Amino acid sequence: MLTEPARAWLTAAIGDATARLPAWEAHFAAAGRHCGHDQADTARLRLLTAARADPATLTRLYRQGSSAERRAVLLALPSLVTGPEALPLVEDALRTHDTTLLAAALGPYAARHLPAHLWRHAVLKCLFTAVPVDAVAGLDRRAAGDAELARMLRDYAAERTAAGRPVPADLPRVLALTEES
Repeated sequence: MLTEPARAWLTAAIGDATARLPAWEAHFAAAGRHCGHDQADTARLRLLTAARADPATLTRLYRQGSSAERRAVLLALPSLVTGPEALPLVEDALRTHDTTLLAAALGPYAARHLPAHLWRHAVLKCLFTAVPVDAVAGLDRRAAGDAELARMLRDYAAERTAAGRPVPADLPRVLALTEES
């Protein structure tokens, strides 16, 4: 819950965003300082929505932003971008070692637009970085009947077992999803 000063700051910032005043992007960057770490994503999402940020603006904010700002951009994609034009942002997040970005990148936008090959590798990356597969939007639907994902999962499990390492707890669940159709 926002404190009264944070609520007042956010109200003013949303006013700037709605009017598309240049200051709204500075408010986007400052959200963590004014609203606290726990509420920063919510504040940033509200600013992006109020500004009706287009893909070019989202790309600029993502490229210039901190990890927290990048996460907010990724979380906003499903409500602000209808087509695949923001996929480069998702692909960039999937290449990082920041698990918060990985989880944010695999939301509803990726479920709709990420090509199958990249999606499969992202699911596997979740398993080996310990990102819960619950973060993967549309997992049940996209994994169902996916023989290639099943092969990749079995190979990964065999590799872990051969090395004397534990198989990630989520792997059997995802493998079972591939057997459904």
